[in-house]
Amino acid sequence: MTLDRRAVLRGAGVGTALIVAITIAGAIIDRSIDDFDDTGWPVTIFLAILVAYTVAGWWAGRATATGPLTTGALAGLGAFAVWVPLRVLIWAVRDDSRGLFTGDEAVFNLGGVFANVVFAATLGMVGALVAARRAAGEVAS
Repeated sequence: MTLDRRAVLRGAGVGTALIVAITIAGAIIDRSIDDFDDTGWPVTIFLAILVAYTVAGWWAGRATATGPLTTGALAGLGAFAVWVPLRVLIWAVRDDSRGLFTGDEAVFNLGGVFANVVFAATLGMVGALVAARRAAGEVAS
């Protein structure tokens, strides 16, 4: 089996674009609501990020003919991996009171990073599986 790198890059690009858009929307909402953490918005934004991982995998899975699960997992992981340096830049510009890796409200903590890696790979595979099943159904018809 050969890995379709172009499909992985396409899926990761779509996933990253969605994550950036979701993050921008979250920042705008955060600035306009006084008690952002006490609303349902953080959960909604988190669920949207999970959907972005799934879409990254779906996009990659539909663009490849071989190994859709691997391609989807790598696309989801790629979206997260591209997002991390962007988040570091946002932290450097905006979050002067929070630590990057330390403190009570650190931007990155080990559990959060690990959870996102697991979610990105798993949901990328789910998205790719849906794309592969749909493609197989279209071929069979």
